[in-house]
Amino acid sequence: MRFSVTIDPNINDWDIVRYAEELGFDRAWVPDSQMIWSDCYALMALAATNTKRIEIGTGVAIAGTRIAPVTAHSIATINQLAPGRIFLGIGTGHTAMRVMGQNPLPVGEFREYLRVLRGLLSGEAVDYTYRGRTKEIQFLHRDRYYLNLDNKIPIYVAANGPKACEATGAYGDGWITIGDAGDEISSRLEQIHGGAQASGRTLDDSFQTSFLTAPCILRNGDKLTDDRVINEVGSWVTTELHFFYEIWKKAGKKNDMIPKHFENIWDDYLERVNKFSLPENARFRQVHLDHATHIVPEERRFVTPEAIKACCFVGTPDEIIERIKEKEKNGVKEINIMPSSESQRKVYRDFMELVIPTFR
Repeated sequence: MRFSVTIDPNINDWDIVRYAEELGFDRAWVPDSQMIWSDCYALMALAATNTKRIEIGTGVAIAGTRIAPVTAHSIATINQLAPGRIFLGIGTGHTAMRVMGQNPLPVGEFREYLRVLRGLLSGEAVDYTYRGRTKEIQFLHRDRYYLNLDNKIPIYVAANGPKACEATGAYGDGWITIGDAGDEISSRLEQIHGGAQASGRTLDDSFQTSFLTAPCILRNGDKLTDDRVINEVGSWVTTELHFFYEIWKKAGKKNDMIPKHFENIWDDYLERVNKFSLPENARFRQVHLDHATHIVPEERRFVTPEAIKACCFVGTPDEIIERIKEKEKNGVKEINIMPSSESQRKVYRDFMELVIPTFR
């Protein structure tokens, strides 16, 4: 089992990656959301030149906001700074697209994007279509090392639906997921392996599965309603709330799309959204405030014990260790944690001291 952190990309705090390396984490994932955070590649460049061991990658890069050749060139440039320590996480763009009032990239376009990425990062010439014109493209004068393709850059794909999982199997070296249902992980891994077989690939033990969550280690007497607990995981709980709100709205506001752990606060949350200062066609800018980084004070009441239990890894060290072991049985090979920004250094240290030694 590997252990990683996902940071909020603040160019003024790139040193958080070096801190995670000092503690002993295996990887640092750097998200890509242009309307919210600093540029992920700028931060990765600073982190890559100031660390020695930790693997660094996008967590995740967004296919809808950069064309595939640019994404390939950007990650390969970072790979020249830290050869063999760089990976590319890639997704369709839940927040990066919705925070502009747009939808994530359709799965068919995403699959094509992955095909181009896979070929370019392998050093191949690939057919690439841009604005209706298809041409064969390939990186030039690799011998001058403006970028590095000699050290493999693994592609880890964020996917949930069947078609996206099949595309992951066809072109990915690993898979990124959230959610706590073990049967969902198992069924999606089957879809991924099916997609690989349909493309003539066989996925071996090197295929990675990363599970992203927010943790909080409880001590004697701690309760899920305590301020410390809410402060450490609240930004993740509300991020999931915002995600399910978007899914519910897109599905025609069908109540069967509301997770059980949010049912008791759903009407209250809708009332909050309806009172936003921006008109309905611009509310996406307020829905995603402080995404996965801070908790908006007015949304603390939505971080209920039911939601915390469903969305996060919260418990005593032994309880969290057992949950990790259960994930391992379901095929997860990496636990990736993203506490709130204000708490991240403390949570990283707690996790490293009280949980991770069991697995090493």
